[in-house]
Amino acid sequence: KDGDTVEGVINFNGKEITLDADFDTSITSDTDDQIDFKAGGTDVMAMSTTGLTITNASNATQLTLKSTDDDANGGPLLDLTRDSASPADNDAMGSIRFRSDDDGGNETQFVDITGFAPDVSDGSEDGQLQIRTIVGGTLRNRLDLASGETVFNEDSVDLDFRVESNSNANMFFVNGGTNKIGIGVSDPDAVLDISGGT
Repeated sequence: KDGDTVEGVINFNGKEITLDADFDTSITSDTDDQIDFKAGGTDVMAMSTTGLTITNASNATQLTLKSTDDDANGGPLLDLTRDSASPADNDAMGSIRFRSDDDGGNETQFVDITGFAPDVSDGSEDGQLQIRTIVGGTLRNRLDLASGETVFNEDSVDLDFRVESNSNANMFFVNGGTNKIGIGVSDPDAVLDISGGT
């Protein structure tokens, strides 16, 4: 009862702990080694030995990190930390993966963003960020921010590269299929094709 002190173990044996007056917001353990959180009669979160899953049947925000600090420092913060006991060069430190079903109902990874540690030497560490997207059914390296260079299209896919200015959609254009560069032109006729007013 209110004010009592509990010493020892309380075993609810899978029973539901309700938290509101109409009994539709609760914590339970329907599955062994898993904690289920329900709000308004709907399962919204499950925590198990393999991780945490947040479920939402709408397009509303599922996770919000909010900081009410009023100083000039950055916040809120989201850290992806790989705390390895034996860090090594070229370790992948963490990934953000964008997954969805294809029209055959197969869960497919369409995009990923991965951080690497090319050099973990104390005092001379290097970082690398890689962005991949699926092209023709295969994940391809589209942008690689490496320690010594920035590379577009590392996997040599037939992809064009275009920089648009204020009034020219093809201010700088690289045709990935013909290996030609256009400045002010979208279909370069030579290795370097410049089109201008003069």
